[in-house]
Amino acid sequence: MKRNILLVGLIFCLCAAGRAETPVVHPDLHQPTGIAPAYFGPNAFPVPDMTDGTTYSQLRMELAAEGYLGYNDNRTIDIFARVHVPLFTRWANLSIWMPVFGWYSQYDGKGKGAGDAYISTDIQILHNDWFAAEKARWIPQMTLRLGMKTASGEQFERRRHYDCPGYFFDASIGENLCLSPVTVRLSASAGFLCWQTDNGRQNDAVMYGVQLAVKHEYVSLQATWGGYIGWEEHGDAPMTIKARVAGHVKGFEPYVQYQYGIKDYPYHQVRVGMAYSLDILNKRSQE
Repeated sequence: MKRNILLVGLIFCLCAAGRAETPVVHPDLHQPTGIAPAYFGPNAFPVPDMTDGTTYSQLRMELAAEGYLGYNDNRTIDIFARVHVPLFTRWANLSIWMPVFGWYSQYDGKGKGAGDAYISTDIQILHNDWFAAEKARWIPQMTLRLGMKTASGEQFERRRHYDCPGYFFDASIGENLCLSPVTVRLSASAGFLCWQTDNGRQNDAVMYGVQLAVKHEYVSLQATWGGYIGWEEHGDAPMTIKARVAGHVKGFEPYVQYQYGIKDYPYHQVRVGMAYSLDILNKRSQE
């Protein structure tokens, strides 16, 4: 009996000693982690495409091919997909997008792999259709977006994706400056973006964006300046400008987009794709 008690006591002491050898260490907040867009692949956590103060009243499906050319001879090609689904009303969308699969060439060789998925709920919180005609002209449109990033992206060890989740939320406001003969729309957005970095800490960033869009019956032009600013101040403040031209024919929208990294996003991007919109709501459910 005494031997059993001594044995149990010895095991307890060894377990306690083993636990004492791996203390929890508070992260050094003054030491940058390097888990930032300036040092990773173009799809690690890019600047999200901003909303313009409205939600989609139709199911919208999009498929595109993307090419990235990095300033350090980093090349990436991937297949991009996105869908916006009205949630039983035109005033709320479920949006899902991701680089489905990609191929890359960089300083340490070539590779391929899947990307992260992004999921958001987009909610219309202000719209001029909700007001009387004499007041509607003074009311802008406003959308709230709540989004998250999965950790499904592959090859963290080769700095292609963060091996961690993330989330963001932002609000966008937009107003039509002109309706005839073309529609001219000015939009702005602001929000918060966050991703996990290392031992018990995360990077918090402020999002921002401004967009100008010009649309005719069959063609539209769009220019967007935006980015986000992290607190580490070490490669975590990507700023980009995007230019997009699209056609509009019977629900189909072929388009070309170019993105230039101004700061902390060392890539040129060209996206060529096709979007298709389908009315899945009846008139009663849209009201």
